[in-house]
Amino acid sequence: MRPSQADLIELETNLPRSANKGAQWRMPYAARPRYIQLETVTKCNAACPFCPQNELDRGVPKMPDEMWKKVVDMTRGWGITYRPFLTNEPFVDKRQPEITRYIKENDPTAKVEYNSNGELMTEKNARAILEAGVDILRFSIDGLSRETYEPSRVGVNFDSVYERVPRFLEIWREEGYEEKGVFTEVRCIKVPENAHEMDDYVAFWKPKCSDVLLTDLYEWPWMGQKAADVPRKPCLKILDELFVYANGNVTICCWDVHERAVIGNVNEQTIEEIWTGYAANHMRALLDDGRRDLLHLCSRCNAYEDYDFSRFVAE
Repeated sequence: MRPSQADLIELETNLPRSANKGAQWRMPYAARPRYIQLETVTKCNAACPFCPQNELDRGVPKMPDEMWKKVVDMTRGWGITYRPFLTNEPFVDKRQPEITRYIKENDPTAKVEYNSNGELMTEKNARAILEAGVDILRFSIDGLSRETYEPSRVGVNFDSVYERVPRFLEIWREEGYEEKGVFTEVRCIKVPENAHEMDDYVAFWKPKCSDVLLTDLYEWPWMGQKAADVPRKPCLKILDELFVYANGNVTICCWDVHERAVIGNVNEQTIEEIWTGYAANHMRALLDDGRRDLLHLCSRCNAYEDYDFSRFVAE
């Protein structure tokens, strides 16, 4: 969950909250996950210096068809937003139109969301994913000029991105997908190297898509943080999201690249069993007391250190 989403939670209408009565905070956990990310492949066409994607080792290169279908089938009708990607470029996986169609089949409550670097979004792929029923498509484009873009998105062709993403957005608008409610976003990580062109970046992209987002570069857990850097606070990430790796393992956090906080496996348990199981509840209870230090993954994570959790303080 993003901070802006947490700010909108009306606590009186989102009970029950954490059952850990002695905790410092009482966080509003969803009865079921609202977002499920599926790591359908472990590969990426980029080698971005800020991303540990090249360190992935799941034992399998992609999620078997029967596995992602099983996850979708056991959560149909839950109002899930499915994200068929994790620490990878989703459109390396040529099954994405099929995956999108399957998710949307006979489930009007389901949504499909992607975040892509845009290089593989050819016109053929654009039409295929739009026709399949995608609901949200975000493009991560970290710079307006070649000079600012290429150091961040190593291995991705700048010219291809700036040809293919605008063409995707033209198809989206001209062929009525905007009117059908498909949301598009172009986002940029702000760094000192591209700060001078952010106004021009927004001016270029804003007329073309639903929204433009400028965001700060975050630190992945275990990327140099010391124990003293880690705040004694709860976490927003575990309120309503679940993350399924290509090997079937499930974790509480999309930043858990090295599987330090696995809470179950979809080959052995249902999503509901994992969400309500001992491992997940134990981690939530510790985080409700600000004890990141007692969780391997969280003990070197400073996410949300500036977020004000005071509205969730236990009474």
